[in-house]
Amino acid sequence: QEQLMESGGGLVQPGGSLRLSCTASGFTLDRYAIGWFRQAPGKEREGVACIWSTTGRTTYLDSVKGRFTISRDDGENMVYLQMTSLKFEDTGVYYCATQKSCYEPPKGYWGQGTQVTVSS
Repeated sequence: QEQLMESGGGLVQPGGSLRLSCTASGFTLDRYAIGWFRQAPGKEREGVACIWSTTGRTTYLDSVKGRFTISRDDGENMVYLQMTSLKFEDTGVYYCATQKSCYEPPKGYWGQGTQVTVSS
């Protein structure tokens, strides 16, 4: 069965860090750009970060630049989102998704999401 799976979410205090992981079963991630998205309660889903498949070039939502880092390890079939200096407004369900490129909306695989809660 082909699916994406996220992990690594949790409860963290403001200023803390988390690392989210995204892996796939049944297929390999190396031919896809991978995006991280989040959805906060009552808000629309937004793209947080994206990494291209061949160049490894990355893009970020302005509000997370300098705090979040997306990376990939194709040998391990993993994509990561390292989040530091977390803020209350980073709370939400985080999803990874496959994309043809970071310029295009995701139309392929989505994970089930992992909850990130930033709270004191």
